[in-house]
Amino acid sequence: MRRSRMAYLPFVFPLLAVAEVAAFLAVAHLIGAGWAFLLLAALTLTGFALLRREGIRGWRAFQQAAAAGRPPGAGVAHSLVGLGGALLLALPGFVTAALGLILLVPPGRILGRRAVERFAERRLGGAATGDLFGPRRVRVRVEDPTVVDASVVGDVPPPPRQPAAAIEGEIVR
Repeated sequence: MRRSRMAYLPFVFPLLAVAEVAAFLAVAHLIGAGWAFLLLAALTLTGFALLRREGIRGWRAFQQAAAAGRPPGAGVAHSLVGLGGALLLALPGFVTAALGLILLVPPGRILGRRAVERFAERRLGGAATGDLFGPRRVRVRVEDPTVVDASVVGDVPPPPRQPAAAIEGEIVR
């Protein structure tokens, strides 16, 4: 039987607390305790400022997509990752700040957005995520694109095998 990921939360939070204390002690040892506290305060204040900015930016992107009749999911997922990164940056600690900064830079944000989209697809299904994120780009591998169904044409010998081809397109309901 598969365990829920929520069952691991009682173990994750104490480990995160231990990691945060160890990271703070390491940084304090390198630059001094006073500078470590100032750096921690600066990271936390930056996180709070980014929370406000990312929230406003996400709400505007959602409104613009809704007004234009476009699926709002991609913009919402992008903003959700930015909000998550800003929230992690706002939490006091160097480990969460590092994770938050990773989610705020473009490569980390793209990976985070794709993870949010995959999570939504697993939870909601393909039809609902198609409405949220728009048509998906897919690549289909076809063994022989020239094959004709013999039951329609009659007993026609199949053409010689050709190398596989890739067909790119969008899935639209």
